[in-house]
Amino acid sequence: MTTAEKAPSRRRVISWAFWDWGSSAFNAIILTFVFTVYLTKAVAPDPDSGSADLGVGLTIAGVAIALLAPVTGQRSDAGGRRKLWLGVHTVIVVLSMVGLFFVRDSPSYLLLGIVLISVGSVFVEFAGVNYNAMLVQVSTRQNVGRISGFGWSMGYFGGLIALTIVLFAFVQPDIGLFGVTSQGGLNIRVVALFSAVWFALFALPLFLFVPEAPASGEPVRRNFFASYVVLAKRLAHMWRTERHTLWFLIASALYRDGLAAIFTFGGVVAAGTFGFSASEVVIFAIAANLTAGLGALLGGRLDDRIGPKTVIVASLAALVVLGIALSVLPGKATFWVCGLALAAFVGPAQSASRTFLARIVAPEREGEAFGLYATTGRAVSFLGPLMFSGFIGLFGTQRAGMAGIVVVLIAGLAAVLPVRAPKGA
Repeated sequence: MTTAEKAPSRRRVISWAFWDWGSSAFNAIILTFVFTVYLTKAVAPDPDSGSADLGVGLTIAGVAIALLAPVTGQRSDAGGRRKLWLGVHTVIVVLSMVGLFFVRDSPSYLLLGIVLISVGSVFVEFAGVNYNAMLVQVSTRQNVGRISGFGWSMGYFGGLIALTIVLFAFVQPDIGLFGVTSQGGLNIRVVALFSAVWFALFALPLFLFVPEAPASGEPVRRNFFASYVVLAKRLAHMWRTERHTLWFLIASALYRDGLAAIFTFGGVVAAGTFGFSASEVVIFAIAANLTAGLGALLGGRLDDRIGPKTVIVASLAALVVLGIALSVLPGKATFWVCGLALAAFVGPAQSASRTFLARIVAPEREGEAFGLYATTGRAVSFLGPLMFSGFIGLFGTQRAGMAGIVVVLIAGLAAVLPVRAPKGA
């Protein structure tokens, strides 16, 4: 009986999903709605140049992920050390958030902030390779969509709770918890420490209650670079015998980069273009996480009923329409309506992409497959930040940057249409 066929315990599923709950501290608070807004508005000389510099840093991070993710996944499969490396990479992300405490509200700290956020984004992606690969350890072929959607929703709901705490404890009050004020950006810097503790605490159940995956049986190579030779042979084999899988990896790379860019730059656009205050950005983020979590839960159930490809295509089509509206229509009300609707469709698209791959990959190659998943996504991950910062450079506004992200989504939708859906989905 394969790992994918074993009926997982409820405790194992919940423990696995709590890692997503914890990682929301980095994804929602640091990368999207709070710290990057602080970095571009309070640390950088001006929001437009700060946004462009942040885009450059995340582009470099994407290149690093693209080069290293599949090999790290392959080696964790071979050694049966998926959970070990998930732990190592989680610790590095936590330490990067601790380091953000030292980023004061002065342009001289901008480089430090961008470097730490970029490092965190690299290692949270490496951690995600092994975390996603564990999906088949906690699900069956019959409920993989629902459990994947549950994991995504836990991330969003965790972000909602964390953002609510951050808003009322540190961001909104003139004098926050422990007497924290906004002088020197202290209230936001303390939020980075809170996020580090949050991630570390909620990552623990996975390491306690989800067992390590068995080794794939392939030898672990001492020479790291020799793994690239193995990877090249594996890709050549996929081209000959699993071309539909390879094409899905390529097609999904495009639209997943657009999905990531929506959340990465959403808070920045809300503040810079639509005039949201720091508190308003966090309030919107709370509502967006609630909407996205509910969307992911519903999308996961639809995934098991109608298949992941249908969920992906419908979600992307809706995102394109909403993104165009957000790029041309003025007013805070527009951002509230279109932004929340965007969040509702991002979750299902992300979750269904993960289950699409989980349904077609061999059980002993999950790490390698999700490493390729991360790599193909990051091989073009410069597109979202580049289109965002490039359109800002060409047209001089953040609104134009949003239009650049819509172009990436359109390309991804066009690429995924001819992909063959998994059998039995």
